[in-house]
This record gives sequence, C-alpha cells and structure tokens, in this order.
Amino acid sequence: MKGCLGRSLSGTHMLVEMTELLGRQIYTPDGRLLGEVDNVVVDVEGAKVDGLYIDETSPMLVEDSRPTNVPYRWVSAVNDVVLLKYFPRRVSLKKSSARPAKPAEAVAAPAH
Repeated sequence: MKGCLGRSLSGTHMLVEMTELLGRQIYTPDGRLLGEVDNVVVDVEGAKVDGLYIDETSPMLVEDSRPTNVPYRWVSAVNDVVLLKYFPRRVSLKKSSARPAKPAEAVAAPAH
C-alpha cells in the first residue's frame, strides 16, 4: 500500500510517503525526544494513518521505555523530524498482576 501524508509546517503544505516516516525522530511539543518511528499504523478500511509506532521510547517520557503507539491526530508537523502537538507529561503503566504486560498506549492522563 502506497500512501502519502499531508501536514503543514510554517504554512507550507507538504506530502510525505509513509515509508519516509520510518526512522524519523519524534519530538514532544516541549522539545523532548520521544523516540524514532518504527512503524506506521494504518486504518486500511478508512484509508488513513492511525498512529506512529515507537518500539523504544525515552525512559523520561514512557515508563520502562515501553513500545508506544502515538495517535496520528497528535502530529502537528512532519519534515526532517515529526513534531507532536500533544503528548502526556509521562506515560505510566497500570500495575496489574492478573494480566501479562502489553505495549504502552500513549493515551495516559494528560499533562497538567
């Protein structure tokens, strides 16, 4: 599946191939490095990008550097790097001994 993504940066509209996102660094709105894009999550039926998957995240932002899927609606710009318009202050895992650990989801409590 070949697809393009459109995002604006400083008023300039640009298209980016989905495969070009792989390996790009992702930064939070306050300039902290979250990690690199390892995969693009696609809604095939809706023909749209749902998220960016990061296999190894910053331990300062995500507990235990867990893999994280960042919803694409949080992306504000794509150029040499990916800039987010939102990311929680810190993503923590819920402690539960009854279930095996799953990848972290970047939908934790918002920063205050």
